[in-house]
Amino acid sequence: MSSTSRVRLADVGDLAAIVGIYNHYVTTSHCTFDLDPFTPETRRPWFDQFSATGRHRLVVASDAGIVVGYAGTMSYRAKRAYETTVEATCYVHAEHWGKGIGGSMYRELFTMLAGEDIHRVLAGISVPHPASVAFHERLGFRQVAHYTEQGRKFGRYWDTVWLEREFP
Repeated sequence: MSSTSRVRLADVGDLAAIVGIYNHYVTTSHCTFDLDPFTPETRRPWFDQFSATGRHRLVVASDAGIVVGYAGTMSYRAKRAYETTVEATCYVHAEHWGKGIGGSMYRELFTMLAGEDIHRVLAGISVPHPASVAFHERLGFRQVAHYTEQGRKFGRYWDTVWLEREFP
């Protein structure tokens, strides 16, 4: 990240930028299985699951005041026995890949979550996506599952892998 970059908790004013980053992947990539782009209004329920405290947080990376990425943790499953397991997500604006932004966001997010009752952090990745798998492995995740043909997008089926990380 550059000297003008910083990672902070997201606020609702960041939602339009977050949606813009995500919609790029919705329309051009198999890394999300969403098929239709969002508006800030249709993405608001997703955004509202995050808070400034607790297990479910959302951070953004900004460079010179412009949001260039986001990362968060959310519920893995709704049943209470799963509450100490969270699913992580991380997206970086395509023009800012390879600058260390994703790692900076995850490290800051995990620091913020250090006092929370979290046992495992999971990440689901549609494959092939070697850069994302390698990124997560560098941050201490390890692959624990490979599911075949889990989602259909762009006229074909895609596999998914799941990685986990002990927490903290």
